Amino acid sequence: MLASKSPDDWHDWVNARGKSRMDVLSNGRAVLIRHVAQADRAYECALVRQLAPASRHGLLLGQQHDARKGQGCIALVHENGRLSATGASRYAAMGQYQCECALTVAVAWKRLGLGTILMEHLIDAARSNGVHLLYSVGASSNAPLRDLARCLGFEAHDDPFDPQQVIHRLYL
Repeated sequence: MLASKSPDDWHDWVNARGKSRMDVLSNGRAVLIRHVAQADRAYECALVRQLAPASRHGLLLGQQHDARKGQGCIALVHENGRLSATGASRYAAMGQYQCECALTVAVAWKRLGLGTILMEHLIDAARSNGVHLLYSVGASSNAPLRDLARCLGFEAHDDPFDPQQVIHRLYL
């Protein structure tokens, strides 16, 4: 069980999983970033439970096993002898080559660079899986999303059907 592992044992466990990477946030804390695996569902569900209901939709976009149709990345930390999720990103196919993407970061972990790291991993995965377009729909009043999307190279366009929403698009 993970709760009984020492930090050194946890490091060995992380390295044995493959396709995972340790990143350091602006506060100096290390986080493990990896593609969501079946074993991570409990961590992802615990993260979703702590979100406001309006924030839950995006993370639940897709639970597909075909990487072209959908994939996710999860950020995990080791705290107090336990592994827990601090954020997640996901894309889900909405056409042959376009995918909707979503991101969520736990409140205590916002403004530390975690959202950028998660989205960079997701963009790399989408690109390597043949996705041509990632897009996200958000409230036009959501300044943090707007800033992150701009930083990552997404174009912003007004939603023609809802003036209170913006569509962010990234052509891969």
